[in-house]
Amino acid sequence: MPIDRDKALAHEFPGGEGSYGKDDVILYHLGVGAGNPPTDPNELEYTYEKNLKVLPTFAVVARSGGGGGLSAIPGLEFNPTMLLHGEQDVELHRPLPIAAKLRGKTRIKDIYDKGKAALVLMENDVSDEEGPLYTTRMSLFLRGEGGFGGDSGPKAGNEAPDREPDGVIETRTLPQQALLYRLCGDKNPLHADPDFAKAGGFDQPIIHGLCSYGHTCKAVVDAVLGGDVTKVKRYEARFRGVGFPGETYLTSYWREGDKLLVQSKSKERDAIIISNAAVTLAS
Repeated sequence: MPIDRDKALAHEFPGGEGSYGKDDVILYHLGVGAGNPPTDPNELEYTYEKNLKVLPTFAVVARSGGGGGLSAIPGLEFNPTMLLHGEQDVELHRPLPIAAKLRGKTRIKDIYDKGKAALVLMENDVSDEEGPLYTTRMSLFLRGEGGFGGDSGPKAGNEAPDREPDGVIETRTLPQQALLYRLCGDKNPLHADPDFAKAGGFDQPIIHGLCSYGHTCKAVVDAVLGGDVTKVKRYEARFRGVGFPGETYLTSYWREGDKLLVQSKSKERDAIIISNAAVTLAS
């Protein structure tokens, strides 16, 4: 059945509660490549509870109690094998604490008609005991579900400027990076099972898109922001390609006002992994 935009937008997801602690934060940091080298003072702030800090991207795996899948939503019938995670956005209202009790509320923010696909924008507002904490947004491509007559939506933003970057950061992922990250909650066998990966068209298991998202954010925080996670107000990115465990990421950045425009690619394959990314700096 074609997409019924109005009916889908009217759907109300139930709110919920969740929580996280120091071990969840440390596991996430290890999952995106922290702890190398293990005794480096900055790395220990990600991996040891003594002076623990929290990457803003931890918000994408924090158990907020909000959310809910797209299945069984009236007006939004689609083939789940045709779903792709297109973009991710985290906006912080305050720096993330090292532990919190959360309440989340999810909604479908909009649905755009991309011709060959429908683009669904999801938004999750999360609070802790002190008030609003962060908002996450993600775009999901439903391939084959376009043509329902809706607005095509805005063009992609945060384009890298046509000049040399202000800096390029080189970081290396671990051979077991995807195996670590899947412990944060995404157990898709595409990231662990070689046979499953080959059936999906890949020579080997790939790194989660959200792992590349966090790995790139950490590179910018460490190399440009002096390791200060509180300097990040918002981080937006598009998943342009895939990364493979053990690859070297080259993260380029351009200073533009209160933003750092960012792009990451595989050094070995010269293939873009993260594009149209921007770190908005806290004032």
